[in-house]
Amino acid sequence: MRLYKVIHRAPIRVAKISKKRQQLRFKRAMVALKLALAQEKQETKEMLTIYRRYTQGEVSKEDLQKANAQFVDILKGLGLGIFAILPFAPITIPLVVKLGHWVGVDVLPSSFNINKPLKDIDRLIAQEQQQQEIANGKAAKPVVKPTVKK
Repeated sequence: MRLYKVIHRAPIRVAKISKKRQQLRFKRAMVALKLALAQEKQETKEMLTIYRRYTQGEVSKEDLQKANAQFVDILKGLGLGIFAILPFAPITIPLVVKLGHWVGVDVLPSSFNINKPLKDIDRLIAQEQQQQEIANGKAAKPVVKPTVKK
């Protein structure tokens, strides 16, 4: 009878583990997207300030090249936005990106090409969860390790 319980509960345990794994993978992907969008936002703000200074004649050539590179990134994002509107977008966007890599054209904006290590993403997820707990009034209890006497 005991063996039956172990065999019977194993698929449930496997399903729970795979569900947790999928949730973690999705959370990592969303945090990576959030980081990429935050970086793109910051670069766009810098681009706008550089162009504003350009109108006043207070910008160097390096800054202007940096702003122009960011403007190209914005145009790349707009180009992918058109594919997002079309039907079958979950199929066409990865296909366009893969075809771009195959041909040697960079289709994605620069902030989306950075692959952050999973440890960094997991650390950011933990920080966000702690901030949410603090905001909700559930202060996280500090972990106290017991001291061992030698």
